[in-house]
Amino acid sequence: MTASRGVLRRFRGEGTRDGAGVRLTRVIGGRALPELDPFLLFDEFGSDEAVDYIAGFPDHPHRGFETVTYMLAGRMRHRDSQGNNGLLVPGSVQWMTAGRGLVHSEMPEQENGLMRGFQLWVNLPARDKMTAPRYQDIAPDGIPELTGAGSRVRVLAGEQGGVTGAAQGGATEPLYLDVQLEAGAHYDAQLPASHRAFVYAYDGDAMVGDPSVRVQRGELAVLGEGEGVRLAAPAGAAARLVLVAGRPIGEPVARHGPFVMNTREEIMQAIADFRAGRF
Repeated sequence: MTASRGVLRRFRGEGTRDGAGVRLTRVIGGRALPELDPFLLFDEFGSDEAVDYIAGFPDHPHRGFETVTYMLAGRMRHRDSQGNNGLLVPGSVQWMTAGRGLVHSEMPEQENGLMRGFQLWVNLPARDKMTAPRYQDIAPDGIPELTGAGSRVRVLAGEQGGVTGAAQGGATEPLYLDVQLEAGAHYDAQLPASHRAFVYAYDGDAMVGDPSVRVQRGELAVLGEGEGVRLAAPAGAAARLVLVAGRPIGEPVARHGPFVMNTREEIMQAIADFRAGRF
């Protein structure tokens, strides 16, 4: 592989609640890391206490960006104003392009047990913010995998090792990998040189980049420039992490709750359109 990207900075998320009271950890979108162009938000949710997730995310609007939900454990039902209805189960992905606007909900279909996963918000460039809404519901067996010596990589989106990811399209040409490594194993990921990228370690610590930096469980590492990155598990312990990359947009961001546009005037129009029932 080409020279590995290095780790520029590391961040820990902030505990918060969203929706109707779902407990989660916000890693991008909080005070420490408000955004990482083109990424607006990255949350990890995970609890086996029903009180932490049972209220779910009732009907709420979106305009101007994409939401990506990746489930590790549990069951969540999606419904939206376009008539889409899908069930998120362990290992599945929902990629929703809100575009010019829709209303959706994500509600638990369980009353006990573990609910765990991630939600990522990906910005859209100005030319695509008012595009027609689009929805991709991808079952676990629809996600291709790469296997190697001690490694297993699920390709949720983008290109990796000659494999095309499950989610198609995306204005920022996103890459989204779930990387599982046995103790002492490594994986050399390929990255477009133009993309901004981060790694989030969610089971065990990971050794990332060159020079190698230990990224602890629950830490997000922002990567520097390059066309690849070495991901490794320390000797004696397995690791699991996500690697996410996207082409930066480099445009002004105007943000108000579930609306992300380029100007304050566009935000005011989004609010007016929602209140008038035009979503």
